[in-house]
This record gives sequence, structure tokens and C-alpha cells, in this order.
Amino acid sequence: MEDKKTTSSALDVNTESGSTFGSRLLKDEQAVFNHNAWDHVEWDEEQEQYAKSQIEKHMASPVPEDQQQQYYDDPASYWHSFYNKNENRFFKDRHWLKLEFPELFDCAKAGAGPKRVFEVGCGAGNTLFPLLEQSQNPELFVYGADYAASAVQVVQNSPFYDTSKCQAFVWDLASPDLPEAIAPGSLDMVVMIFVFSALAPDQWQQALDNIHRLLKPGGLVLFRDYGRHDLAQLRFKQHRLLKENFYIRGDGTRVYFFTPEELHQLFTHDTNQPRFAIEQNAVDRRLLVNRSRKLKMYRVWLQGKYRRLE
Repeated sequence: MEDKKTTSSALDVNTESGSTFGSRLLKDEQAVFNHNAWDHVEWDEEQEQYAKSQIEKHMASPVPEDQQQQYYDDPASYWHSFYNKNENRFFKDRHWLKLEFPELFDCAKAGAGPKRVFEVGCGAGNTLFPLLEQSQNPELFVYGADYAASAVQVVQNSPFYDTSKCQAFVWDLASPDLPEAIAPGSLDMVVMIFVFSALAPDQWQQALDNIHRLLKPGGLVLFRDYGRHDLAQLRFKQHRLLKENFYIRGDGTRVYFFTPEELHQLFTHDTNQPRFAIEQNAVDRRLLVNRSRKLKMYRVWLQGKYRRLE
């Protein structure tokens, strides 16, 4: 069993490749199966060609047109079914949260003062509960929302759910209405981990409008999601593509795969004026290894930190 990571593996897109202190770098291809994971792995020509060929296959066999609308009409129903089926059987180890988002846990320190944090797309509470568990701040309050009622029920049924410290409710990030439980301009931090990718591209602006309205001036968005050509994208079979880089999984839930350039554009450009300053625009490009089966799995995640401008 390998030691857990002790440093971030997300590398800012503007950072020179040599700035990788504390990372596990693969310098000898012969050593690839010596560890379970490697950081900042550059793709070779073979992997690039494989990715390109897979995307071409997807584009050639999208979801049939007469079946596409159902995935736009009620996307929450597919997530509702997912949480009903899985109940509380979810990956719990978010050790990486503290490495990648130390700002989040600063809110939980003794003496941090009144802090309001909102986990959007809270699922089973995999960010909400670890944060509260480590909190030494009696003035920290954490909200959690998901548009699947069954996910919210999982959170509310948890023995760790304490309404004096947190509140979970159903809400759609792309709704034209803000959640009733949260006053506009009252949040110090919004956490969006693998949630933005579930939205259709035409919902992105409404979602960002909502986040901007909920945050205080100077409030922070912590963002992590799927990157373009991640293993999860390349593994899709035929009849899974809805739009370019936007797919449905076998259970009907949707997922988009972003580039850092798209996220930069989304968070910094507006019809009137920029609404967020970018503090991090990073790529977490990792090679995961199945040492027993001698398999290599290329993962690409994007990570961002965006601060609401005054």
C-alpha cells in the first residue's frame, strides 16, 4: 500500500513544466509499473492518435436524434435514479480535498469567524461532511444542494447531518431562481466538484450568474471537473455523444469534458464586464496504473479557483 499524496498534482496552465516540486514524475518508462500513479505525464504520439481516433468514432455515431431530447427534458431524474440505486455506497476518501483546496479548510480553523460555504451538487455530502468533521470553527455553516432529491435524502439521513451546522436541499444550479435558504451575496465560498460537467452548454451562463449572485464580493469558487480526452471520455462507445464533448453515460446522466481555455473564457468574459478573477487555472494530468494487470489509464482533470470581483 502506497503512502497517500502529500502535494497537489494540479499544474497551472501557465506554469513551466519544471515547476513540479513534490510530484511523482515518470522519468523512466521502464519504471511505469513501479507505482500506482504518476503526475504530469505527457502523452506520447500513440496516446494522442488513440484519443483522436476515439473522438472521431464518437462523432460518427452520436445518440440517435429521436432519442436526444429525453436527456435534456429532465436530467435530474437520471441522477435521482442513480442515488436511489446506490443509496450510500459512494467513494468516501476525499483526502485530496485538503491538498488541492486548503482554502476550504481555512474556513474550518478556530478563530476563522463567520463563514458560509455552499457545496453545489453535493451528492452524498462527500465535501460537506469531511469539512464539518474537521471544523474547529463554531461559526462555520455549510449548505449542500443537489438537483436529485434522492441525493439530498442521503445527506439528510446521515448520522453526521446536524441542522445547527449545515442544511441540505434540492436545487438546480441552472435554475433561474436562487435557493431560498441562501441570501444573495452572503457566501464566502462555493464548491463545485464534478458538477458543472452535468450541465448542458446552454445552461453554463445561467449557472455562473447564480454563483456570482450568491457569493460575497471577494468570495471564492473552488472548481474541479473532467478535462478533455480524459479516460472516461475516450472509453465511451457508440450512441453516447449528445453534442461535441458532451455525452450520456449508460445510466442516462450527462457529462461534458472541458479545456482550460473554455473555463478561462467562461469565468472571465461577460457581456458587460468580467465577474471573476482567476487565481488558478490548472490541469491535473495523471497516469494511473493497474500494476497486476499491467494497464495504463490516462486521467485528465481540470481545477480552478475563481474569485468574485467587487
